[in-house]
Amino acid sequence: MPLLSNSVPRYRKHRASGQAIVTLGGKDFYLGPHGTKASHLQYDRVIAEWLHNERTIPEPEAGLTVVELFAAYKRFAVKYYRKNGKPTPEVACILQAAKFVKDLYGRTEAADFGPLALQVVQGRMVDAGLSRNVINKACGRIKRIFKWGVAHQMIPPATWQALATVPGLRKGRTDARETAPVLPVDDATVDQTLPELPEVVADMVRFERLTGCRPSEVCNVRPCDIDTSGDVWAYRPESHKTEHHGRARIIFIGPRAQAVLRPYLLREKTSYCFAPQDSERKRRREQHENRQTPLQYGNRPGTNRKRKPRRTPGACYTKDSYRRAIQRACDLAGVPKWHPNQLRHSVGTELRKRFGIEAAQVTLGHKDANVTEVYAERDLQKAADIMREVG
Repeated sequence: MPLLSNSVPRYRKHRASGQAIVTLGGKDFYLGPHGTKASHLQYDRVIAEWLHNERTIPEPEAGLTVVELFAAYKRFAVKYYRKNGKPTPEVACILQAAKFVKDLYGRTEAADFGPLALQVVQGRMVDAGLSRNVINKACGRIKRIFKWGVAHQMIPPATWQALATVPGLRKGRTDARETAPVLPVDDATVDQTLPELPEVVADMVRFERLTGCRPSEVCNVRPCDIDTSGDVWAYRPESHKTEHHGRARIIFIGPRAQAVLRPYLLREKTSYCFAPQDSERKRRREQHENRQTPLQYGNRPGTNRKRKPRRTPGACYTKDSYRRAIQRACDLAGVPKWHPNQLRHSVGTELRKRFGIEAAQVTLGHKDANVTEVYAERDLQKAADIMREVG
């Protein structure tokens, strides 16, 4: 088997014509008179385009199918949408959107996929029970794939321009289901849930409830990320939702939140404060303390564990495992299920009520106040009080 080479094709002289030439993908590119500065510049340009396009010739491909276009975009997306060395959830969302198109139009030429086809895909998503917002985001991702194909000269620009004319589904004008807005969770429900939670998860809830940070930011708290020099601590997450926009994120921790977090800071600086390993260790210790069978009978602690368990406690919670732990506790407490993002909405609503929209915006870490409007429910009581006076 021949050895694969990563070398760049050479700048050569075509003896019959005296021109400079380079061969890419079996195709010869003539660069102008050999040895001239212009031919070297042309060589640099052609090679740069070839390397940027992952060693393929950047030109429209006749007969390129939708499946082939999506496969090329998937290779790009897995490399592009990454955080901390792992693909982000955006990759899974792209693949879900692409599946609807591939099932219907996979063998269609990408250049022939037009507005009518995209509307048929919208209808299939409605039939599948997806919500209107999810469908609109999925169609936006499909348009983005074709736009990428145009940018890489794989399909003609007219294809994406035509798809861009398809509007998103409008509320009240489609059969797609609507999702209920995320509302704050009341304190009474949270207080009933806390006793049913593992101690570590309960402290995560208390910390988020007092700071208004995102669930992922609660999961990733580490001692090295917290500045404890002042009376109000500052938590700068190593990774956060908007870091790819170049924005900094600082979460301020007041006295009550400090009291929750302080016991978890007595560990390695780079280890996570809220660790499932700690939670599992405490659970086993409680089981042992509540043991009814005498020690001389039955299994001693640690003797009945599997050598190679299928699942082991991780170093930190994820936002999904954090949510699942809360919803299991809701079932045990007999209260309506709620999720961690509702705590953030509760904090935003309280801050807006007491200190105004700007205070809620700064604390929640939003760039624009209109984003905070989604998280902080309006204080309708103010409107009622006003109309009691003037209405």
